[in-house]
Amino acid sequence: MRRLNLFQSTMLRWRELYPYSAVHAVQVAAPLDAQGLERDIGRALDGLGLTGLVLDSRARRYAWLGGAAAVSLRVVAGGANPASVLDEEMERELNAAFPADGRFDPFRFFAVDAGASFHLGVAYDHFVAGGDSIARLLKRIVEGDGEARSAAAPASPYAPAYARLFWREKGALLAGTASLSRLAAEARRAARPRYQSPEDGYNAFVRCRIGVEERAALVRTAERWQVSLNDLLLAIVLTAFSPLALARRSSPRRTDIALASIVNIRRQLGPEAEGAFGPGLASFRVGHAVPPGIGLRDLTAAVHAQTDRVRRGKLYLQTLLAMALAGFQWRFLSRERRLRFFAKHYPVWAGVTPLNINPVWGASGDAAPPRYVRAVSTGPLAPMIIALTTCGEAIEAGISYRRTVYGRDAAEGIAAGMLDSIGQLEHRAP
Repeated sequence: MRRLNLFQSTMLRWRELYPYSAVHAVQVAAPLDAQGLERDIGRALDGLGLTGLVLDSRARRYAWLGGAAAVSLRVVAGGANPASVLDEEMERELNAAFPADGRFDPFRFFAVDAGASFHLGVAYDHFVAGGDSIARLLKRIVEGDGEARSAAAPASPYAPAYARLFWREKGALLAGTASLSRLAAEARRAARPRYQSPEDGYNAFVRCRIGVEERAALVRTAERWQVSLNDLLLAIVLTAFSPLALARRSSPRRTDIALASIVNIRRQLGPEAEGAFGPGLASFRVGHAVPPGIGLRDLTAAVHAQTDRVRRGKLYLQTLLAMALAGFQWRFLSRERRLRFFAKHYPVWAGVTPLNINPVWGASGDAAPPRYVRAVSTGPLAPMIIALTTCGEAIEAGISYRRTVYGRDAAEGIAAGMLDSIGQLEHRAP
C-alpha cells in the first residue's frame, strides 16, 4: 500500500470531523443517455486504474487494487430550473460522507437532466484526487471511450510524495524556518470568525459567474497594475469580507482579515507528479486590516507584496511544515479541541482555490471549454471556500460555506461584493 502524502494525511484528519469532499459538474450539450454514460464512466475509471480503492486510515496508507468499476449513476430531473437543481445536488453531495475505512468507491456520479443537455457531476473523497485530475477524468468521460485514447492518462493513480521536494528545496526550507514565528504573529493579528457551533460541519452552497467582459476587465487591470490575477482576486475577496468583520476595527490586536490561498504545486513536485491523479497541494495565507477608504489598487499591491514574498522564499514549504506540526499535535487533542484548533490558532475567513480548466479541456484542440463549476468542503480550517474555475473566457465561482458561521445572505453578499468590485474596475483611474 502507498503512504498518503502530507496534504492527504491532513485531509484524512479533517474528514474524521466532517465529510471532506469536493464536487465538480460539467455541462454537456447533448441529451442524456444514462446507460451510455454509465458505460463511459466505467471505461474511464478502468482505463485510469481508479478502481478497487482500499484505505487504511490508521496507518495512513491506501491502494488501488483494480477490478471492474461498479458504476451507479444517479439521475435527477432538472425540471423548470436545472441550475437550481444542480446547486441543490452539489450541496447534498458535499454533506454526504464517504466510508471511513476499508474498501469503497471514492466517486459518486450524478446527472441533472435538462432535456436537450445535462450536467454531469461527480463527488469524490478529496484525499484521492486533485481538482485538475478530476477535470481530466470528466473530459475523458464526456469525450467517450474512443476519444479518451487521445487524452493524457495519469502516470499513476497515486498522489505525489513531498519528501523529494523537501530534500530538493532543503536550503529554502531551512532559510524559511524563521518565517514560522512570523506566521504565528500574523495569525495572532487576525480577527476570528465567530462559530456558533463548531460541531456543525454542514456546508451550504451558492455560486455566481464572472462573465467574459468582467474577466477581461480583471485581466487588463492585473496587467496594468503589474500583479497576478490571483493577487487581484484575493484583494477583491478581502474587500467583500470587510463589512462582515467590523468588530476587528475596535480590537486592540486582532485587526486583520485573513484568507488562505490553496495552490497546486504539482510542477514543483517533479516530473513524476505531472500526470499523477492524487493531489499535490499546498497553501499560503494573506491578511490585511482593510481600513476604511483603502483603494483596491493599494490593497492589491499589499497582497502582491505578501504573495511575492511567498513565491520568492518558497514559503509554501513553511506552511506545509506547519501542517506537519499541527498533525503531530492533533494526536494529543480531544475531539472537542480538534473542532476548535484551526479557528483558534490559524483563523481565516475563507479559502480561495483557483483552477483553470482551459489547458485540460483544450489540450486536444477542441472548441471552447464547457460550463464547469466546483464546490469544495470547508472542513475545520476555513468556514468558506471560494472555488474559482476559469473555463473559456469566464470564471465560475462556487462558494461553499459553514452555516454555523455565515448565513445565506452573507454568502450571497460576498458574491455580490466581488461582482460589484469587478464591475467598477473599468471606471477606476489607471
